[in-house]
Amino acid sequence: MKIGDIVVRKSYGKDVTFKVIDIRHEKGKDIYILKGINIRIIADSPKEDLEITSSKSLGEKDEIFNRKVKQSIKRILTTRADDVEVMSGMTLKNKELKDKDLYFGRPGKVLHIDGDGDYLEVCLKTYKRIGIDVVGKVLQEKEQPKNVVNLVKEYKPDIVVITGHDSMIKGTKNYMDLNNYRNSKYFVESVNELRNYEANYDNLVIFAGACQSCYEAILGAGANFASSPSRVLIHCLDPVFTCEKIAYTNIEKIVSIQEVIENTITGTKGIGGLETRGKYRQGFPKSPYV
Repeated sequence: MKIGDIVVRKSYGKDVTFKVIDIRHEKGKDIYILKGINIRIIADSPKEDLEITSSKSLGEKDEIFNRKVKQSIKRILTTRADDVEVMSGMTLKNKELKDKDLYFGRPGKVLHIDGDGDYLEVCLKTYKRIGIDVVGKVLQEKEQPKNVVNLVKEYKPDIVVITGHDSMIKGTKNYMDLNNYRNSKYFVESVNELRNYEANYDNLVIFAGACQSCYEAILGAGANFASSPSRVLIHCLDPVFTCEKIAYTNIEKIVSIQEVIENTITGTKGIGGLETRGKYRQGFPKSPYV
């Protein structure tokens, strides 16, 4: 068994599929460091608990999540087509409906900063699939606070995602102490930096956090959306589906928080947030040259 192998853990019922990312020698035996294929989780395991599997053979939880992802993408594209049709009809007077095809739209632009390049790659492919203009940058969690504002100045996004890996210290009982989290303090610092740069929640929409992150502290720092209310593991596409709802809701509307969360894979246990105005702008007339 080597770095790069795709494995499942026998003691957990082979429920989640992992990639081996490191092998450490501790107390006379090899410990394998694992990263979830779909779920943002880092775990470790002895070799005897691991079983090599095909990258196409997913664990039970992965299968469930994949079905949810396909359903979410289908719902997003179907709902968006209906919304655009209704929006065009509402904008135009009856006698002008013949011109509705001249309208076009500009969804919000996303800057996605991630501490994990593999997860970012999956996210960028999904952004492209659902028609979102995005710039992706890999930046380790502890490096994010001192770089996030410069990246926003450079790329001028409407929506910023700041994520990566996180977890609570095993056995912790104080969920509000940032010292009991692996990376929550960096997400909080990044949000603070952004809010010092742009205080208006609607001018710059922020999603921050990862698996088991300190949800309350991240929201308190100024994020519009954060993870994880119930300190659960979130799916790597949860931030993507959150952004989609904001990016494609008209600027005249306040986005329903419930609808945003319904878009995600892990739901209210994994994602929460505040009322936020949409970022979609309608234009007229459409250029005949593009």
